[in-house]
Amino acid sequence: QVQLVESGGGSVQAGGSLRLSCAATSLWPISRLCLGWFRQATGNAREGVSILHWGSDTTTYADSVKGRFTISKDNAKNTWYLQMDSLKPEDTAMYYCTADTRRCQDGALSRPTWWPYWGQGTQVTVSS
Repeated sequence: QVQLVESGGGSVQAGGSLRLSCAATSLWPISRLCLGWFRQATGNAREGVSILHWGSDTTTYADSVKGRFTISKDNAKNTWYLQMDSLKPEDTAMYYCTADTRRCQDGALSRPTWWPYWGQGTQVTVSS
């Protein structure tokens, strides 16, 4: 079992920054987890934001956040992060961290149903 607790959401003006954190409580160290961030705006489907691949530490980003968001992790703290810069009003959503003990699959960023473990969500609101 993997339990995830997020923090770091809030309200910010366009152009600002926020950093989200996700702490994992698990028998598995996060160095052996596929890690991700998704978001869901009101009335919209859940969409993938970023993935950090176990082992290779390769990162994948949605086109809408490339160059603005950065996923990273701290293995010692069993925590990973989503640094969000140059925020836009369209980034407003509930953000969820997610993880799996399997290696990241191709297309996992577009398949929220693939992921078994989810945090409770943290709200990010960007005003213009």
